[in-house]
Amino acid sequence: MRALSLAILATAALPSQVLAQDAAGKLAIELNELTPSEKGCKLTFLATNGFEQSLDKASFEFVLFDEKGLVERMAVLDFRDLPAGKVKVRQFDLPGTKCEAVKSMLINDAPVCTGQGVGKGACMKGLAAGSKASVELKG
Repeated sequence: MRALSLAILATAALPSQVLAQDAAGKLAIELNELTPSEKGCKLTFLATNGFEQSLDKASFEFVLFDEKGLVERMAVLDFRDLPAGKVKVRQFDLPGTKCEAVKSMLINDAPVCTGQGVGKGACMKGLAAGSKASVELKG
């Protein structure tokens, strides 16, 4: 019984371990889900800091596109601190945005990317963007 419990725990931890290994030397931002909220549209991201250094603060400028490829809106989202080698879930409500209107997204810039020993532009140079949602995320 104890061996079975340990096997279940090991399997449950596997996705985050695999994600962390794939992100080695990169800053991986994954759009995990878009859900309607009372305010508008809630975006859920997984952020994996594969850098050797922790980020004290990281923010990204996102561009949301509609079905015609036109800019629906731009927003700077503050991912706060991202410890080295860790996966963090971050959620953001975008007031006045309908989830069904968002067809693709682009990480346009990283206006803030700071941490001990983190070089200028490191967040965009090491960026790996992806999506598990129906909306494509490019970086």
